[in-house]
Amino acid sequence: MKLAASQVAEITSGSLHGPDVTVAGAAIDSRVLEPGALFVPVVAERDGHQFIDDALAAGAAAYLTEHEPGAGTAVAVGTTTTALTKLGRWARGRLSGPVVGITGSAGKTSTKDLLGAVMRRVTPTVVSERSFNNELGVPLTLFNAGDGTRAAVVEMGARRIGHIAWLAGIAAPTVGIVTNVSAAHTELFGSVDAVAEAKGELVEALPASGVAVLNAEDDRVRAMAGRTSARVVTFGAAQGDVRAVDPTLDDELRVRFRLVTPWGDAEVRLEARGVHQALNATAAAAAALAVDVPLDDVVAGLASASLSPWRMEVTRTADGALVINDAYNANPASTAAALRALAAAPATRRIAVLGPMLELGDVSAEEHARIGRMAAALGINVIAVDAPGYRAQNVAGVDEAAGLLADLKSGEAVLIKASRAAGLERLAAKLCGAEGW
Repeated sequence: MKLAASQVAEITSGSLHGPDVTVAGAAIDSRVLEPGALFVPVVAERDGHQFIDDALAAGAAAYLTEHEPGAGTAVAVGTTTTALTKLGRWARGRLSGPVVGITGSAGKTSTKDLLGAVMRRVTPTVVSERSFNNELGVPLTLFNAGDGTRAAVVEMGARRIGHIAWLAGIAAPTVGIVTNVSAAHTELFGSVDAVAEAKGELVEALPASGVAVLNAEDDRVRAMAGRTSARVVTFGAAQGDVRAVDPTLDDELRVRFRLVTPWGDAEVRLEARGVHQALNATAAAAAALAVDVPLDDVVAGLASASLSPWRMEVTRTADGALVINDAYNANPASTAAALRALAAAPATRRIAVLGPMLELGDVSAEEHARIGRMAAALGINVIAVDAPGYRAQNVAGVDEAAGLLADLKSGEAVLIKASRAAGLERLAAKLCGAEGW
């Protein structure tokens, strides 16, 4: 959104130093800053203030600062992250259409991408980039909405009890989607029930006039209906108000299913890969239909949606082997879904390269072993990268894994999946001959 630097100062309770220029949106990374944006230096492991000069050189119109202002236009504030929160809340107040919050242990980014494609067909909509789902990403998403934007689709993650409630205080969602609850970040929360408590804060934040979109086939999510006064719409495969019936996959793992809803039925074909994407698409469809998006637009938007990077990306090696790059993140639920997708691939040999699933706490050993057993039952060979818990062939690093896959050929398929810190997307790039390898 465009506004004057003096307005930024007013919204953030800061003080303006330098010319009163116009800013358009904001960035916290000087390397990806768009000319004309407001630079927000975050103080974390590194102090973003040391990149203010880089931001100005990249075309920043102004910047926030907790320090003595330097060259250019600055808005001096007490804390830059608090100022960003205020800007996000201000931007939210300018949206007149639906604001959809999405959370869950798995599938929230894909659901966000699918719903964003649908909503953009019918109204100007801002959508969280990649996984911008925390105390920085949510206000950035809202503040980066273009002038004329009416609606928003905002992903919300949680690192502790109260986190989603705090994010909802910024985004003020009118619709909330909870995809599922499973063992993810249990090291931080202590139990799956605590994860459910945190995710349910989204539906508690909805107004009575809002809509809670809940997974009918997840007991903990379904129970969240008792935590909201909003209207409840459920989704699922065998159960739910909105259902994905008879999902099938083509040879490139694209999914097709029949969408059955109270608003009518339709055939849906996704570019998204893996049968589990049918459930994510059904969640997105339920939210869109609940806010009166026509069924034809829902179907067309789902069909056109592309997912954020490293989520079930399907490519091929030079010799024709299928490579499924799902390396952005991993927990037991998402890894199980990815393994089922691999098992469905038409292939003479199936290999899963799995890195560690992090932040599982006391259940880590049990969950890694369970995933290893699941892969074996599906006839999938596992190469574990720095993750002996799968009880499979373990290697140290991407290069060693790549060496074991040097003979991949047409008719074979490999899945690459790990928590973000493992960086296994580098293996997918290497196998497919991306530049730099």
